[in-house]
Amino acid sequence: MCGIVGILGTEPVAGRLVEALKRLEYRGYDSAGVATVENGSLDRRRAEGKLHNLEERLASEPLTGRLGIGHTRWATHGAPTETNAHPHMTDRVSVVHNGIIENFKELRAELLAQGVTLSTDTDTELIVHLVTRELEQGHDPAVAVQHTLRRLEGAFAVAFIFRNYDDLMIAAREGSPLAIGFGDGEMYLGSDAIALAPFTDTICYLEDGDWAVLTRNGLAIRDRNGQPVERPVQKSVASALLVDKGNHRHFMAKEIHEQPEVVAHTLANYIDFAESRVLLPDMPIDLASVDRISISACGTAYYAGLVAKYWFERLARVPVEIDVASEFRYREIPLQPGSLALFISQSGETADTLAAMRYCQSQDQRIASIVNVRESSIARESDAVLPTLAGPEIGVASTKAFTCQLAVLACLAVAMARARGKIDGQKEAELVSALTEVPRHMSAILRDEAIYDSLSHTLSKAKDVLYLGRGINYPVALEGALKLKEISYIHAEGYAAGELKHGPIALIDETVPVVVVAPQDEMFEKVVSNVQEVAARGGQVVFISDGSQSAAGCDVMTAIQLPQTHPFTTPLIYALPMQLIAYHTAVFMGTDVDQPRNLAKSVTVE
Repeated sequence: MCGIVGILGTEPVAGRLVEALKRLEYRGYDSAGVATVENGSLDRRRAEGKLHNLEERLASEPLTGRLGIGHTRWATHGAPTETNAHPHMTDRVSVVHNGIIENFKELRAELLAQGVTLSTDTDTELIVHLVTRELEQGHDPAVAVQHTLRRLEGAFAVAFIFRNYDDLMIAAREGSPLAIGFGDGEMYLGSDAIALAPFTDTICYLEDGDWAVLTRNGLAIRDRNGQPVERPVQKSVASALLVDKGNHRHFMAKEIHEQPEVVAHTLANYIDFAESRVLLPDMPIDLASVDRISISACGTAYYAGLVAKYWFERLARVPVEIDVASEFRYREIPLQPGSLALFISQSGETADTLAAMRYCQSQDQRIASIVNVRESSIARESDAVLPTLAGPEIGVASTKAFTCQLAVLACLAVAMARARGKIDGQKEAELVSALTEVPRHMSAILRDEAIYDSLSHTLSKAKDVLYLGRGINYPVALEGALKLKEISYIHAEGYAAGELKHGPIALIDETVPVVVVAPQDEMFEKVVSNVQEVAARGGQVVFISDGSQSAAGCDVMTAIQLPQTHPFTTPLIYALPMQLIAYHTAVFMGTDVDQPRNLAKSVTVE
């Protein structure tokens, strides 16, 4: 969600703070600000809206301090105004904060009762007043922060700077990620390593409950009990990443077009192409002994898990329980000790997914995770990590991370089926061959987007759009509807096509486009029957199939012809038209494709 950066530098830091914040724009934000210490005094600049507004403010009112913190805010408490923007500050301390303070109301009432004047609607302002109160009682900054942290409930990350301390920054993590970077006579802080990539590739990550005291000469970390601890220092690959749009109009377009490459890269990590076998590197879990799987994820990652449910149950004959993580964590589902719990998250920091994982750990589950950030909390706390190799995904609406998640899940399903003796070597080779063809088919789909551009003109006029799919392609329909909602703001719903007559058919008339996912698989004739039911009621059918338009058996508004593929891989292939429909519709409507309203890339609070 919010992005945090900090620099203890040897020259003015405001410009570099903004540079680092730009690398965190993918998290989503609605305001931004920086604060510095100069000659012992605190000062700050904040702006509503995009970072260029903050840059303009700094150009007219420079900050020259060599120690500073910066923040991009995604509003939780209080409207996205300059007043509510971070950093928050008293005359003694300034703070930036990512997360939600759950005991906000109690702390606010306590401070108001003590006569403190609050000027914002945020939970963050309470933190800065709590630390100030501790400083006024004579505590030094480290003790003041430690005492304050004990009062805070929730998932958060914070960073503080102080009046009269030109060589001190204090940071803490409880649920939300923080990385610390080491430079030559400088130290850095960021919500992830990407923010720090221009400055350093030497990184350590705070763990939950850690708080750290940074000076230009080094770092001291203490755990939640106040005991000194050391965290591994590592070289981050983020320094090699070029986060730009290339020759594309939006990051989302770039990431859609990266899918053939990154899916191929991901498959290469799990497939021995020479032997036509799936090989899972560093897999400490005996897949043959797995008798039950629990999958938990959020948003698009949940739909990847729903596809995997079909794969695991049909191929490996293992029953699968799947929940959105925000439900799973509170359902207190009974779990058989020793079963496999599988978690899917692009960032590896999704708060609900992390909480669900920790519940499963308490129930003696074997934990496997599929993440795009191998240094993330979920990855570090898993028994087995199956990384997606999508690279940084900047667009808020997930595209390449989704298809890479599907690629990993497909490989895991094949490996489990073979380990359990449910498929033989010949069947494994057939499925591996189908997976190997996926990047090529993706490239074919991406060569010509004219039909999606044309379709967008019609869809942009719709108030409601339905998506239909059957079997393993039902989750693809759900994902297609989610994509359209996320970036075009058109109301869309995905349904299992067999449910059409059980209610949704009442919505269909000549104003309602219906997008149908219809590969020529064992369910094709049944899907065609549903298409004819829609057409008979005047619905405008968008028929997506590897069959001809005539195979629909009726007139359709738009037919999108896809390559013929193995039924096993259709979710990977048909995900691309879902993305392209949403993307072109959003572009035609003029919405903020990369950073749609009210959404954040990494949801690190509940």
